[in-house]
Amino acid sequence: MKNPIATTNAPGAIGPYSQAINAGPFVFISGQIPVDPATGNIAEGIKAQTAQSIANIKAILAAAGLTIDNVVKTTVFLADMAMFGDMNEVYAENFTAPFPARSAVAVRELPKQVLVEIEVIAAK
Repeated sequence: MKNPIATTNAPGAIGPYSQAINAGPFVFISGQIPVDPATGNIAEGIKAQTAQSIANIKAILAAAGLTIDNVVKTTVFLADMAMFGDMNEVYAENFTAPFPARSAVAVRELPKQVLVEIEVIAAK
């Protein structure tokens, strides 16, 4: 059985998908781009954009009654792999050991021409 999770403290879905789905012992959070849910603005630079994407993830996790420590897998999509080091610096400030499993890939383009999008899977 799957149940949607939604919060106004993260950007709303802009298509036919849910912010997150609770399915058994897991919560699957859709890719979060760095849109400030209060203003709709997008910060400049990979560090600020990574921080906002993670803030959006934390808000959705909170709506599910979870924290960043529940995350077991992340996928990071970057507009340019040259930004990996700066993204990783901010990422490391938000996750603690044991760190989630992670994939990081460069993609041709992201929604709204942002520099990063992050999706996660969390375990209850």
